[in-house]
Formats: sequence, structure tokens, C-alpha cells
Amino acid sequence: MRKPVDKPAPPPVSLLDRYNGAEFAPLYTGTVSVTGGEAAHGRASGKARSTDGWLDISLRLPPELGGPGGGSNPEQLFAAGFAACFHGALSLLATREQIAIPDATVTAAVTFGRDPMDGLFTLVAHVVISLPGVPRPLAEGLVRNTERLCPYAKMARQGIECIVRLED
Repeated sequence: MRKPVDKPAPPPVSLLDRYNGAEFAPLYTGTVSVTGGEAAHGRASGKARSTDGWLDISLRLPPELGGPGGGSNPEQLFAAGFAACFHGALSLLATREQIAIPDATVTAAVTFGRDPMDGLFTLVAHVVISLPGVPRPLAEGLVRNTERLCPYAKMARQGIECIVRLED
């Protein structure tokens, strides 16, 4: 059930405080289920729904992969998450450093393709940051530090723990 949402506000800069625990400390879990739709194939005709109801979209195979298009796809969703997370981390760092970046834009392009290592599939991400009005050396430092902070950038570079299990 969707709840009313208060006026958006940026997260507190205190999120940048270092964590010194010995184990992973979960802060939030987003859960989305995908069903197969008309083609019984999540990527070709699926429905993606979050447990809180805020995400509810149709998935469609893009024309480049032989589909009709007309819906979103996993690469777009991953690119949106990557760009949003990177922008958020960039904004937090800029706020802490008292650097105004009101016109900052983060564009992520995620490409699905063939993996020469195993002959199957892989993803390649390209992230482009625009920081109009910020001197280049300052902008480069912000981006470099954001790469260290953003979990999507860390995941793309280092991988993540991934547990796959069949439900009983």
C-alpha cells in the first residue's frame, strides 16, 4: 500500500560518517518481483513490482534485441539506479565540501552484450558527470571521491555478494 510522501529533502551529510562495525550493517532493502507476462518471459513481457507499490512497470525487449520495445528493460533500470545513486553520493560530498552543484547531471549508459571470456553475456557501464560552473580540478576530485563512495560504482568495479537460492 502506498503511503503519502512528505516533501523530498536530501539525506543528512552524517551518512558520510565512517562505519567501524565488523559486519555488514543493512540500512535499507528494496525488493522487486518480476513475473513473465504474455510471453512468460520477464525480459520480453514481464511486470516489475516493488513490495511497497511505488515501482510498477511493464518490461519489454528492445528492438535491438529482437523485441517490439514499448516498455522499459533491465539495462534502463540499472542505468537509472546507477545514475541516481552516483548523483546522490556526489551531492552529499559536494554539500559536505560546501560546493554548489545545482545543475549537476549524471548520465549512465548500460550496455548488454556478449562476453568474450565465456561466450555468454555481460554488461558495460559508462557514467558521464556534468558539473557546470565547477572548476575542473575541483570537479575531478569530487568525481574521484564519489567513485569511492557510491555503492553502484563499487559494485561495478569490485562485484558484490550475490546469493541465489531456489525457494522451497
